[in-house]
Amino acid sequence: MKTNQGSLLVVDDDKHILEAMADYLRSLGHRTETASNCKDAMDRMGEFPFEVVLCDVNLGDRDGFELLQWSTEHCPDTSVILITGYGTIESAVEAIRMGAFDYLTKPVIDDELNFSVQRALGQRKLVEENKTLKAQLNQKFGMGSLIGRDYKMLKMYDLIESVADTRTTVLVLGESGTGKTMTARAIHQLSARASKPFVEVACGALPDTLLESELFGHVAGAFTGANHDKVGKFLQADGGTIFLDEVATASASLQVKLLRVLQDREFEPVGGNKTHKVDVRVILATNEDLTARVASGTFRQDLFYRINVISLTQPPLRERITDIPLLAEHYLHQFCEANGKTIRGFDDSAVQLLQRYRWPGNVRELLNVVERAVVLSKSDTISAQDLPETLRANEPTFSVPAGRLGNNLKSSLVAPEKQLILEALESNGWNRQGTADLLGINRTTLYKKMKKYGIEFETQMSF
Repeated sequence: MKTNQGSLLVVDDDKHILEAMADYLRSLGHRTETASNCKDAMDRMGEFPFEVVLCDVNLGDRDGFELLQWSTEHCPDTSVILITGYGTIESAVEAIRMGAFDYLTKPVIDDELNFSVQRALGQRKLVEENKTLKAQLNQKFGMGSLIGRDYKMLKMYDLIESVADTRTTVLVLGESGTGKTMTARAIHQLSARASKPFVEVACGALPDTLLESELFGHVAGAFTGANHDKVGKFLQADGGTIFLDEVATASASLQVKLLRVLQDREFEPVGGNKTHKVDVRVILATNEDLTARVASGTFRQDLFYRINVISLTQPPLRERITDIPLLAEHYLHQFCEANGKTIRGFDDSAVQLLQRYRWPGNVRELLNVVERAVVLSKSDTISAQDLPETLRANEPTFSVPAGRLGNNLKSSLVAPEKQLILEALESNGWNRQGTADLLGINRTTLYKKMKKYGIEFETQMSF
């Protein structure tokens, strides 16, 4: 058997048993210390994070159950194995109930002792691996996956944290490519349902007949080709979260079924009459204006009210230009690692070009641009020349009629300068200092230009 070696503390008021047990454990390669009473053991445990404590139940000053209780409160990551010469079924059950990892009876056989210690160390390893995995999941799918310091993003983070650990239905709004799926995953990962399934359904990718079967399942013979029963996505997501992307594309009949499952958390599979009840958290997303859809009669008003309990709006990338360098650097590191390349970053010309571009494809388009640049770059720094021609072709240009050049040069520059200031203010949540820093001017100059162009600070903002 492969042995794990760990840090152990042996506690017993019988000096001979104490030393014999410690010597045996040291011979197996464990870092082993000893204590002859409960107080000494607590002092040692307070100084060093032992992985396993082997403690006699009957000690001179207190009993092992007191040490177990103290350990549970002060050293919860330490496994405690209780040892006694007067073992009973009742005391063993009580020890396990109080949190002991194992309960051994004297005289303890060496193999029995070794096996118990190995199990305790193995469990600790699994717990540590589980913590690491959870941390990685939180980084990949939790708030760590949402990158941005823009004011709009910070407001969205606050809302995500507020609603994550509830059952409330959430509607995520935003243009295509803004990262609505990542937001839905973050909500799930931050909730108590994180260990349960996260099931994603792209409603716009399937025709109505197949989508209904995909969501609710079907029974054999429900339609041509239905040769066996199928479990739908709602049942697969039981206990967890279901994410319905592009919900605006749902047909009128499907909208009725969605309304029922949102209200009652129950449904029947296609062609079946058995009612299934599910415990699911529903998150929906759309890049369309549902209010306009309701007004035109293509989206049910009652369903809209049901799904629009909490709405999050993903800002388009062009409205968070201060986040563009941050996102670009993040994806640069990812693609460098994936492609085995070493690129230090973007030079000023590349950053300026990235921030001037309007990004109709949003974050998804930026990701593709960065991947292309990493693959094609022959330098350790990405410059504007490494970026696609489309970025330069779409740079804003301002033309002035030939007959109006002369004294009208200043007036011809008013519109773009005003627009640039407005975008910078929006990107910084109307924070005066942050906007000035972004534009490379001081606060006084910014204030004068705002006054000149009739731009007023939003009264609800505090500075």
